[in-house]
Amino acid sequence: MNHSAGEYVRGTVHTNTIEGYFSIFKRGMRGIYQHCSKKHLHRYLAEYDFRYSNRSATGIEDSERADLILRGVIGKRLTYETTSARA
Repeated sequence: MNHSAGEYVRGTVHTNTIEGYFSIFKRGMRGIYQHCSKKHLHRYLAEYDFRYSNRSATGIEDSERADLILRGVIGKRLTYETTSARA
């Protein structure tokens, strides 16, 4: 899209989508985490991707979102050894 020419929409693609995503990301980073290193940026983005894709506006409410989170941890185990080895 060419913003300098006043183009903000092309078919079903528009800048509101990415602006909405980054709005959620920026609020979370400022309000929850305050800092994020490059090393772990992909993890923060994955969390906010989940939040954006499973927000109320898409028809997914709190209990359903919690179920999705719990289904995502099945078969994954976090132990002290795995965390201290990666630190």
